[in-house]
Amino acid sequence: MQQKLQNSKFELIEMHPKNTQSVIVSVGMNCVVFDPWGHADDWIEKLDKRGLKLQAIYATHGHPDHIACAPKLAAHYGVPWFLHGGDFRLVGSGNGLLEYFNLPPINVNDIHPTLLKIKKTEILPNLLMDVIETPGHTPGGVAYNFPNEKLMIIGDTLFQDSIGRYDLPGGNEKMLMQSIKNLYNLNLSDDTEIVHGHGMATNIKYLKENNPYFHN
Repeated sequence: MQQKLQNSKFELIEMHPKNTQSVIVSVGMNCVVFDPWGHADDWIEKLDKRGLKLQAIYATHGHPDHIACAPKLAAHYGVPWFLHGGDFRLVGSGNGLLEYFNLPPINVNDIHPTLLKIKKTEILPNLLMDVIETPGHTPGGVAYNFPNEKLMIIGDTLFQDSIGRYDLPGGNEKMLMQSIKNLYNLNLSDDTEIVHGHGMATNIKYLKENNPYFHN
């Protein structure tokens, strides 16, 4: 996925080792990163080679595959990385997954996350983002909706044809189902693109027609 909508650009990034879908959002040469997976040095090389100026990092939730590079990138560029307070306790708790992928563990003494505020935010010049709470996969899961660009970064709450796990620490099936119902009830247009935490991007129309969990 690579879109240029108005003055903004959304790019789906698959960093090595292939697993999590990360996103770079840029306006001009300023950018923010969502769910940075992989090696921090690879991100630094990519951003610096393109001359992009990182302004902030956002995570959809606190599992290690969605925050793997956040502390080191935040420290390197001197920017905040945002996480819902409900997931603060997850930071550093799932390093076994990173070790499985031969990635360095997250040190809980590294740069700490900044509390994510649940509100409409101008994350880059003239680029507005709504933060939507989606607990269930984790206590502090969120989706990031860009209404003017018709695009939502949804993390692991919902996949193309299924839903995120709720059997991990902090997961809650009832809350996850309610979060999915709430997302459905936003009544987003069918052509709104959905970036999932893993797997191909879809859109609202696809989810309505193919995902049995996406309904009121």
